[in-house]
Amino acid sequence: MQWHAQYAWLGDGIGSDVLIEAEGERIVRIEAGVPAPAEARRLPGLTLPGLANAHSHAFHRALRSRAQAQTGTFWTWREQMYEVAGRLDPETYRALAAAVFAEMALAGVSCVGEFHYLHHRPDGSPYDEPNAMGEALIAAASDAGIRITLLDACYLTGGIGEPLRGVQLRFGDGTAGNWARRVESLYEETGKKGRRHARVGAAIHSVRAVPREQLAAVASWAKEHRAPLHVHLSEQPAENEACLDAYGMTPTRVLAESGALGALTTAVHATHLTEEDAGLLGATMTGVCMCPTTERDLADGIGPARDLADAGAPICLGSDQHAVVDLFEEARAVELNERLRTRVRGHWTAGELLAAATCNGHSGLGWPEAGRLEPGAYADLVTVGLDSVRTAGAAPGHLAEAAVFAATAADVRHVVVSGRQIVRDGRHLLVDDVPAALARAIEAVTAPEEE
Repeated sequence: MQWHAQYAWLGDGIGSDVLIEAEGERIVRIEAGVPAPAEARRLPGLTLPGLANAHSHAFHRALRSRAQAQTGTFWTWREQMYEVAGRLDPETYRALAAAVFAEMALAGVSCVGEFHYLHHRPDGSPYDEPNAMGEALIAAASDAGIRITLLDACYLTGGIGEPLRGVQLRFGDGTAGNWARRVESLYEETGKKGRRHARVGAAIHSVRAVPREQLAAVASWAKEHRAPLHVHLSEQPAENEACLDAYGMTPTRVLAESGALGALTTAVHATHLTEEDAGLLGATMTGVCMCPTTERDLADGIGPARDLADAGAPICLGSDQHAVVDLFEEARAVELNERLRTRVRGHWTAGELLAAATCNGHSGLGWPEAGRLEPGAYADLVTVGLDSVRTAGAAPGHLAEAAVFAATAADVRHVVVSGRQIVRDGRHLLVDDVPAALARAIEAVTAPEEE
């Protein structure tokens, strides 16, 4: 298969007339300055590597518009989230997630990190197939044509020293050992069935949800399997305060002493950190996933992304609760938030922000061979149109800036994942009508509340 890109971001700059050739799932040749062969598929616009949405809770998409109508804080928003969480079953979850993942594909996402904690029935009892909900998410990614890292989350307590209550019961496995046995089964089954689009990783929901003495068991499972480990970290000051009261140290320090930090770990949000916390994350090469549209929608705050990157922590991006699904918006928000915080412009280059949306995100999800346009990488291509009202007139020497600071998900024209085209001319080729699929799936899990 051959594609001919009018322009392509090659990591160290923009190339023009770029021939991209793939065999199966992988790129075997890239060459700039080449006339278009007759058999090559034309990609007018700017072609990027596939985008990685490194932090997703697919079912939160059902809250869009409903949550924005409310006042309050993260903690009041959480009660709305729990209401939706209590209604899902494997069938409705697959339908909703497939529609959400298709929306991501239309936005240029080739791989999603699904932070998964809806494990059991609403009363906490296991399904006949203990991983039925995780299997639904893996199937949903296949339905939408994208790859997935299922980040199976250990979630044992409703707060430090507090039992699970209400809908939280469906999140829990009792102990980290029980969690590990369930996840091991999913990990082995995914390998046996040859699901090339899926990998299984681990997650610590937070230090609020996993007791300190059980953190090491989760970290050990991830290390044993060389799997990614993700964790919500210091999203709220209340989390830090509770941790300091209980353990006499910050959440970052608790994770460090439990062996949970390192190059395979990604801390999500990392909004309210001390200087020592930032230093620990950087020194251990722990990645950090910034989710700016969620962090501002929930009034969480602005995280120290530039300081973290300077300390040595790779930055990636996620759309989290999906107030919008737009990795270009997430990327530019990292820079624009920093401008608001410092009242100075120019903290990140467009190339750094594109790397956060592509190669850094894929690495954090356990797909280091993705997120680059180079031989050996997955053939993931995202073409951004340069003819919309947002991108028209972009200077050829500043196309990366046009993508990061002006383009939106609506400008994505073509998407190829693992050598297979799944979006053509802005239309999803596997899910016939994505808006209709979203509407049906959301109605199925929200209608009882609104009748």
